[in-house]
Amino acid sequence: MSVLPVPDPAPPTPLDGDEKALLCAQLDEKRAILLRKVGGLDESQLRSTPTASSISLLGLLKHSAYVERYWFRHVFAGERPGFPWTDDDPDADWRPEAGETPQEIRDLYLDEVARSRAITDAAALDDEAITEFEDHPASLRGILLHMIQETSRHLGHADVIRETIDGATGD
Repeated sequence: MSVLPVPDPAPPTPLDGDEKALLCAQLDEKRAILLRKVGGLDESQLRSTPTASSISLLGLLKHSAYVERYWFRHVFAGERPGFPWTDDDPDADWRPEAGETPQEIRDLYLDEVARSRAITDAAALDDEAITEFEDHPASLRGILLHMIQETSRHLGHADVIRETIDGATGD
């Protein structure tokens, strides 16, 4: 059974510099930690739900890919990419399907992160999103802050799941 690779640790995030660079570095650090949380595990471990929650590490990675897609491509850039959820199945982005491999979900996440970075690189912090979120305007700054918070919260989930699977702690 194949095992997802363990990426190198994220470089230390800067604590001084331009605001956009600092926000992007913080988000990139969280993204790198998420990839380390799923690294080194086989498919059975990645799909397991060892806590009271129904969340698996693979489901968390899939969800995180679609969160990137939603905020950067859909809300900020105004694209209309597809999403797995429907009114009848609002949590489909949390569930890795039987035909989806860990590598495919990891590649989806890496692709969405690359697209998010390209969108971010081409914009200024005060640029407004094309699509309003729940009838409220959003700037790139607000989306970056939201994504740091969102990804950090999910890293807490990943910590508990990973430690329950194999005792690994840290990033």
